Amino acid sequence: MRLSTTSYLVMGMIALRGPSTPYDLKRAVSRSVGYFWHFPHAQLYSEPERLATAGLLALDTEDRGRRRKTYSLTTEGRSAVREWLASPTPEHFEMRDVAELKLFFNEAGSPDDVGKLAREQIRQHEERIADYEDMVTRHGREEWAEPRMITLELGLEMEHAALRFWTALADDDLDRLRRERTERDTRG
Repeated sequence: MRLSTTSYLVMGMIALRGPSTPYDLKRAVSRSVGYFWHFPHAQLYSEPERLATAGLLALDTEDRGRRRKTYSLTTEGRSAVREWLASPTPEHFEMRDVAELKLFFNEAGSPDDVGKLAREQIRQHEERIADYEDMVTRHGREEWAEPRMITLELGLEMEHAALRFWTALADDDLDRLRRERTERDTRG
């Protein structure tokens, strides 16, 4: 059976949370990896079933009521997650940013579009930075959250980098951004 990134996301989330329903997974993903890993959430309902069929998850279905399905990791599933975590990642960073795509095609639009796009991106990145900093404030010192704060730090760095870019673009000052990058590179 071929395992996808979504397979590992499901198994990894269950490894962290314990037994989970697809709805539990959807909620947990939206509050965590959903900030940086986008995919159709319908997969959180179909993928656990596929993994259970493969023996990587165990399925427990309620006898009455809503007949909720709860999935837990099997020994084979835990081994698959550990093997995946231990293996190198040869794939390069992937970014699917609609704003960057629009920026690429900007010359086909109106000259005002780039400025509007930049202002909206500034707003969005400032909002995301505030969300991330709030998470650090609320959970940064909690022992359970400490391993996940590493990912949040990467997210903050990326958001600040994007904010620097969009701000320089909105200010029509990409030269400043280039100078700052060159200065960082020569100091590094």
